[in-house]
Amino acid sequence: MQCNVGKVDKWIRIVLGTLIIVLGVVYQSWWGLLGLVLAGTEVFGFCLLYVLLGISTCKKSEPSQKQ
Repeated sequence: MQCNVGKVDKWIRIVLGTLIIVLGVVYQSWWGLLGLVLAGTEVFGFCLLYVLLGISTCKKSEPSQKQ
């Protein structure tokens, strides 16, 4: 698995994931599981939906310049 989730995307996912998990617990809803998916993609840095859509928010590492 290659990284396809960038830094900003990871922060958004962890904040939204945590919020959805908390709301799922408070309202005793199964929607809280969606928060686990968002948090999981943040932890692994990989999103299957991004692969299917051909999206990557991960920055490409620049090759080192040798002199």
